[in-house]
Amino acid sequence: MNAILTSAGLLVCSNVFMTFAWYAHLKELNGRHWLLAALVSWGVALFEYLFQVPANRIGYTALSVGQLKIIQEVIALSVFVPFSVYYMKEPLKLDYLWAGLCLLGAVYFMFRSKLG
Repeated sequence: MNAILTSAGLLVCSNVFMTFAWYAHLKELNGRHWLLAALVSWGVALFEYLFQVPANRIGYTALSVGQLKIIQEVIALSVFVPFSVYYMKEPLKLDYLWAGLCLLGAVYFMFRSKLG
């Protein structure tokens, strides 16, 4: 269980950097050339990988690749929604709830062998 929690914590850090790398340039570098935005995003994404690679290596000691991917997707949505609302000033929509419920279904199917 410690490997799973460590992996999840590292994936949260990774997803914070990933979300900023993928979307913050839309707000911060909107009037700049896309190449500058790409270079800045790559610089931010380096930190994403510095967390993501050890997260997956540690997580793979206790989970399958599919289980790691589903955990990453749940974390990605959990990080993206507050980012979207608070940083990008997008409205909070019920669609995030529906997407989260769909992900809960995915979690169930990926982990059901461990449940029973």
